[in-house]
Amino acid sequence: MIETWQQPLPHGITLSCRAAGARGRPVLMFLHGFPEAAFIWDELLAHFADPAHGGFRCVAPNLRGFEQSTQPADVKAYRAKHLVQDIEALMAIESPGQPLACLVAHDWGGAVAWNVANQLPQRLQRLAIINSPHPGTFWRELRSNPRQQEASAYMNFLIRPDAEALLRADDYQRLFRFFTNGGGAGWLTEDIKAKYRAVWDASLTGGCNYYRASPLRPPRPEDPGAAGVTLPREMLTVEVPTLVLWAMEDIALPPELIDGLSDYVPLMTLERIPGASHWIVHEQPDLVKDRLGRFLAQ
Repeated sequence: MIETWQQPLPHGITLSCRAAGARGRPVLMFLHGFPEAAFIWDELLAHFADPAHGGFRCVAPNLRGFEQSTQPADVKAYRAKHLVQDIEALMAIESPGQPLACLVAHDWGGAVAWNVANQLPQRLQRLAIINSPHPGTFWRELRSNPRQQEASAYMNFLIRPDAEALLRADDYQRLFRFFTNGGGAGWLTEDIKAKYRAVWDASLTGGCNYYRASPLRPPRPEDPGAAGVTLPREMLTVEVPTLVLWAMEDIALPPELIDGLSDYVPLMTLERIPGASHWIVHEQPDLVKDRLGRFLAQ
């Protein structure tokens, strides 16, 4: 059974959360991306809360700006330092005095998780990343690789002041195309569409503000984007054991993004998943459960 609640944090943000499993058990925390929400993890929450699969306490917050979590109006409130602060505070509540058994993340959730692992390695036993580019390789590819610049051109659409209105048009046609541009999406049932509509009805501006707040986007004549950023090496290294699952048919995140990744993440297990798209959590949940379960058992 999935429980839901509103979790106030000490610094004034409230995160709407979903969870399964008993409090006091080792904690797995799951971070979603855009244009998603915490509900995408429900199947994994129930699976890993089951004593047969570890009996973990499994927690999935809606990140700030999403669903019923606090939605600050100021774009600067979506910068990485604030997102990390949210997760650090939630970890202290859900796993007091103990590191998480694993932080699991996809897409924008992975952007947050890479930073958490870099800044707070003592709070994690493991990290698991699903198709979320490491900031070092993403920075490199956005600056120099025309293929990545083209694949990420949607970012410059999402920062437009009229992005929300355009995304809402025709029953969210553009957003649903995010899921189908790479081919079929048999998992996108009417029930799941309804869940997405409810999230987007409540919180679309918050999701777009992640892109507005981040300089990691393709350069344009009027905006240097990633080319105007310097990322010191000490902000990029991750020393905790890390699993990276990379769906190879991700049209927004080409596989060049995992080239050289071990230079930043020395304790890494990397598995390339052929035939899967960016939405692998929806497409192949059993594969994700299997690989994550093996990683946790190591």
